[in-house]
Amino acid sequence: MRLSQGWARAQPIFDEEHLVSHAGLVPVMGLAEEAGLSGLVESKVSIRATRVKSAGVNPAGKVTSIIAGMAAGADCIDDLNVLRSGGMSRMFGGVYAPATLGQFLREFTHGHSLQMGSVLRAHLAGLVGCSNLLPGRDVRAFVDIDSLLRPVYGHAKQGASYGHSKIAGKQVLRKGLSPLITTICTDEGAPVIAGIRLRAGKAGSGRGAAKMIVEAIGCAREAGTTGEILVRGDSAYGNSQVVAACRRVGARFSLVITRNRAVDKAIAQIADDAWTAVKYPGAVIDPDTGDLISDAQVAEIPFTAFASTKAPVTARLIVRRVRDQAKLDELFPVWRYHPFITNNTEPVTQADVTHRAHAIIETVHSDLIDGPMAGMPSGRFAANSAWLACAGICHNLLRAAGTLAEGDHAVARGATLRRTIVAVPARIARPQRRPIIHLIARWPWAQAWTRLWHTVFPTAASPPAAA
Repeated sequence: MRLSQGWARAQPIFDEEHLVSHAGLVPVMGLAEEAGLSGLVESKVSIRATRVKSAGVNPAGKVTSIIAGMAAGADCIDDLNVLRSGGMSRMFGGVYAPATLGQFLREFTHGHSLQMGSVLRAHLAGLVGCSNLLPGRDVRAFVDIDSLLRPVYGHAKQGASYGHSKIAGKQVLRKGLSPLITTICTDEGAPVIAGIRLRAGKAGSGRGAAKMIVEAIGCAREAGTTGEILVRGDSAYGNSQVVAACRRVGARFSLVITRNRAVDKAIAQIADDAWTAVKYPGAVIDPDTGDLISDAQVAEIPFTAFASTKAPVTARLIVRRVRDQAKLDELFPVWRYHPFITNNTEPVTQADVTHRAHAIIETVHSDLIDGPMAGMPSGRFAANSAWLACAGICHNLLRAAGTLAEGDHAVARGATLRRTIVAVPARIARPQRRPIIHLIARWPWAQAWTRLWHTVFPTAASPPAAA
């Protein structure tokens, strides 16, 4: 593609008041209100004593402004200024300046962050009720939990401390903050966020996990999950507190367990003929016998975990062993063992596949890092905690909008939804006092956008006119 002759000498002027850069915010924020976002914030978030006069006034309007800015691609407080450009003020009322929103976030305390977490869970239930989120929840749903370390720089970040992070397979110490995230997904639906809590960088990965899992399971039930719930996590969450929490609320568990003497003894008792080959990278089918030839095998054995605690648990110990690629020259195969405990009733090979699907939570991490969690925008710990709660609400909102747009958008990443659904250029007009949105011609995703519009606004007099 080449630039047309003459446009290099054109004079750019930023003076058009009738253009908007993110017309998709209209149906997206309409969906947020249909799920009751403003009402939930008004009823659950109360900021009374403030350091700055009026900073805590109208929390619903300020929270929705932050979420709308995130949906438009904002990853810091200054970026929220995108909501005040062009004709955005004609489409939305009560749009606040970034400085006002920053003051509002800095008034948050730990208690206010918990209130925002309650808003997130209740709003997710509302979104499920008015969209196609979590299809198949009447059969089975998965609750996944994981943490990550987000690096920060400078000396002004409250709570920032050195914690372990894995980069290119190696453990390194990095200074940062550590969000703990729980998600809900189904066999047919993409993951949504049930809870997100900010912690100091040096916090252990499993700190506060049991409580968050109970809240996530309650959120799944409130969202209409009537089927089985399976909780999945890595070794940081394979402890007696998490297992007890799962059993207490009637959920199954599939958790990696740290290897110790008891686990190694149980693995050694597995018979050689009990191992079954599973599909793994490099696996092939023997053309003569039809058997699967793989460098990964799986087996199971009954096991009593946490025997030294007051709450021992007898469950299935499923072990996946993988050929050590660094020792292929040995006379006998050298295996690496990966055990997890579960009360999942699936056959052993399918239970292993189900457990490994826990990695889907990494897609949520990448979505957040590619969006509002690119950095921690404030020096105050509670302000960053509130920012992450808004990021979780925005993530779920975009997911719900994608399901209404249907097609590939139902499982698309947040960056894709922002680019194709939200960031749609448009010109606003009011001929005969009738509002019309003139959208860009030949927009590749116009059909999906129109489906979203008419689902959110079913009584609209006419479709948005294409320019």
